[in-house]
Amino acid sequence: QVQLVLSGGGLVQAGGSLTLSCEASGSIFSINVMTWYRQAPGKRRELVASITSGGNRNYADSVQGRFTISRDNAKNTVNLQMNSLKPEDTAVYYCNVQGQTSSLREFTSWGMGTQVTVSS
Repeated sequence: QVQLVLSGGGLVQAGGSLTLSCEASGSIFSINVMTWYRQAPGKRRELVASITSGGNRNYADSVQGRFTISRDNAKNTVNLQMNSLKPEDTAVYYCNVQGQTSSLREFTSWGMGTQVTVSS
């Protein structure tokens, strides 16, 4: 079983910055893709950014150039540095991790979500 613990989030003014962190723990053999999603009220969950084990990054157009995703493979952690935040970035942010357990079974785990609120 793999657990994800999120930290960061909160309330910030437009133009400000926040950093989200997500740490995976449990019976992990390897982690492939680590992804941040978000869901605003009344909207569908959307991909924000992802990073592969090889360091390839993918960003939503709406955050390109403002958000940076990074990972620490030794700590099974993924971070999302969010700069120049806008009110439309307000959402619950979720972490998703895909990989293999120590018994070499594929897994996909979701974090509980953390609220990010950007005031205008």
